[in-house]
Amino acid sequence: MSSRERKKAALYEKLQLLRSVTNSSALNKTSIIVDATKYIEDLKQKVDRLNRDIATSQFSAEDQNSLPAVKVETLERGFLINVFSERNCPGLLVSILETFEELGLTVLDARVSCSDSFHLEAVGGENQGQHDSIDAQVVKQAVLQAIKNWSESSEQD
Repeated sequence: MSSRERKKAALYEKLQLLRSVTNSSALNKTSIIVDATKYIEDLKQKVDRLNRDIATSQFSAEDQNSLPAVKVETLERGFLINVFSERNCPGLLVSILETFEELGLTVLDARVSCSDSFHLEAVGGENQGQHDSIDAQVVKQAVLQAIKNWSESSEQD
């Protein structure tokens, strides 16, 4: 097969791929490309609409003065606790650490950032003498309650 025939076969293969991706029923090159152009324009409009929807939902979430997000994962011996807020939360770290203490969790490792936003990533292990085992849902609910209490007390100040 000559170089020219290989290039023609490769072009045909790529056009067929473009045809299948864009759900085009066209058979000639020009029509396939026109359909692909329309498909790309439709995708651009969808992306613009989704970006507007995201901006609107972020704006409404900020209006609601949203609380920090909490994620708790169970580890082999303890929990990985992530707390994140897009805004700075003075005093929140103390409230969360007090909750850990009330639950009988020992902070084994932690990373905290409180400059423009609040981010806590902590590994908490259960104390050795503790008989009742707690699960991730209990830890998450306790941290959420601590955040709620902190939020109510900071609104009063």
